[in-house]
Amino acid sequence: MNIPEFATVAGIVVICFLIGMGVKASPLDDKWIPLIVGICGGCLGVVGMLTMPEFPSNNYIDAIATGIASGLAATGVHQIGKQLSE
Repeated sequence: MNIPEFATVAGIVVICFLIGMGVKASPLDDKWIPLIVGICGGCLGVVGMLTMPEFPSNNYIDAIATGIASGLAATGVHQIGKQLSE
């Protein structure tokens, strides 16, 4: 089965979004959410590179950067939804 490259990155966005929602429900201050989802995204980027041949990055630096961008995109998706609902 051939998975498109954007689907692998979208998976990181969804996972980081859920992690961000978990942090929001925790007693931690909301200002830490972007940092936490960025770090988690970077880690997931490396895991994706090592486990998925379709992953868009083929070295550690690119995989970490792709993961961080995907993690921070999860924060952006949440903020867009929040701003549109207000």
